[in-house]
Amino acid sequence: MGSGGEKPIRMSGHAEGQLAYRGAVRHEVVEAIRTMPWGPAELGRLDCRKAYPFHAVWNGVQYSTKQVRPIFVDEPEEIVVVTVYVYYF
Repeated sequence: MGSGGEKPIRMSGHAEGQLAYRGAVRHEVVEAIRTMPWGPAELGRLDCRKAYPFHAVWNGVQYSTKQVRPIFVDEPEEIVVVTVYVYYF
């Protein structure tokens, strides 16, 4: 599981802007961080991945699963989400 406990999760301006552009919503990012294992990412950051049933069309293609992958930093007082990637399959 993630080790963020109940530490506040703050979205950077960039991450907030990427949500709609990539098809994710804030609660999916928070749920991924709170419930999934964390791993190392580039530049000393962390990431995790959570798959959600999708069964819809994204950019003209039908997909059954959406995977949300936040990239974040575990600061002493909060978790800061730097960006969010979303994969469809």
